[in-house]
Amino acid sequence: MKISLPTTKPRNPLVAAALRRNAGSHRPSNASQRQRAALALKRELRHEHPPHV
Repeated sequence: MKISLPTTKPRNPLVAAALRRNAGSHRPSNASQRQRAALALKRELRHEHPPHV
């Protein structure tokens, strides 16, 4: 007597690769947005009140 098991659906190889490289939105991260905002604020304050020499 031969035993036959039902075969499972093959997995998509692209999904595993995408999960490994943290695929996601193409937006800058929150950390980089905060850093840009902080730099812009420093730049603006330096423009308003230049350092005394």
